[in-house]
Amino acid sequence: MNVLVLNAGSSSLKYQLVNLETRSVLAKGICERVGSDEAFHKHGIDDNEVVIDAPMADHNEAMALVLEALTSGENKAIDSLDQIDAIGHRIVQGGKYFDRSVLIDDAVIDKIAELAELAPLHNGAALMGIEACRTYMADKPMVAVFDTSYFHTLQPKAYMYPIPYEYYEKYGIRKYGAHGTSHRYLADRAAEMLDEQIDDLKIITCHLGNGCSMSAIDHGLAVDTSMGLTPLDGLMMGTRSGAIDPAIVPFLIEHEGLTSQEVNDILNKKSGLLGISGISNDLRSVRTASEEGNDRAQLAYEMYSNSVKKYIGQYIAVMGGVDAIVLSAGVGENCDKMRRMIFAGLQPLGIVLDLEKNKGRGGERVISTDDSAVQILVIPTNEEYMIARDTFDLVQESLSADI
Repeated sequence: MNVLVLNAGSSSLKYQLVNLETRSVLAKGICERVGSDEAFHKHGIDDNEVVIDAPMADHNEAMALVLEALTSGENKAIDSLDQIDAIGHRIVQGGKYFDRSVLIDDAVIDKIAELAELAPLHNGAALMGIEACRTYMADKPMVAVFDTSYFHTLQPKAYMYPIPYEYYEKYGIRKYGAHGTSHRYLADRAAEMLDEQIDDLKIITCHLGNGCSMSAIDHGLAVDTSMGLTPLDGLMMGTRSGAIDPAIVPFLIEHEGLTSQEVNDILNKKSGLLGISGISNDLRSVRTASEEGNDRAQLAYEMYSNSVKKYIGQYIAVMGGVDAIVLSAGVGENCDKMRRMIFAGLQPLGIVLDLEKNKGRGGERVISTDDSAVQILVIPTNEEYMIARDTFDLVQESLSADI
């Protein structure tokens, strides 16, 4: 079965065509700056990747370009759309409604739209991707895979906020988490690499990139996660502040004359590494500046690593120990310096980084010492594979039910 995996952003459309039988990626790419005069389409795998300036007024036009690229030209992956068996959509927010992936119908679409307030840049975009698929491939089964569904195993003591209970009852204000598809993959893959049953392990997963989140996974169940009602909570990130004193919000509104939306924009788009360093949200640029003596860049670097370290400590306490810590995404996979800083001083907890194994970038590997009580792993995440697998399973289940 070939599954087209789609991840629609407000101005982007990322895709992969995955064959489940061979677990191979047949094609991948992204349409960027959709709706802008500077729109472009990047398509292909590794050395075969091509970048084409292409007008795309909306996601419908972006989808048309994607399907054309998949079925024509030198880099085509399939001969016709008949070779796409199903479509899997990444949906950020599933709220209280979805504790697992589901086949998409009108009722599901209505719920995704209802939840857009909690993820306005993501759920709305996902709906545009779904509608584009209905325009061009109305006969294909579609599946929604929710970032939040993995965290439905959290207990109320972990997902509730200590604010008046009626706000939870009226508005559903609680921790929903994000990056759940990534954390699920990382935990499953870590168990495979360690040749252990996930039911026997306590794992901390760290998705560290421009967006960052961590999860505590106790014997196969997520018991806590760093992102909250929205993806703003938790760790310091590229442009997001992460957790701060809530009183900062009214303080800024009063003293800077800002609206609540303007403060929200500052905390989401102008904070984190960018806000502290004043240079960039990209850790590579911040690292270079810090090594050139820029004090603010060095401070940003130290704050980022300290944020991760504190959550490691929290989750060890929550689970009563840890067997493995997994690092993934752009920073987690590729920045040896950040990994050194995160694990510095944790040796008394049985967490010992091997400095030689830690060198280098990318690839699955264990980077803890041979005698470390806690295993430290680097695992490139693969959300697209998880979305494709869920899509395959649900479509197969549906077909079996129809027989």
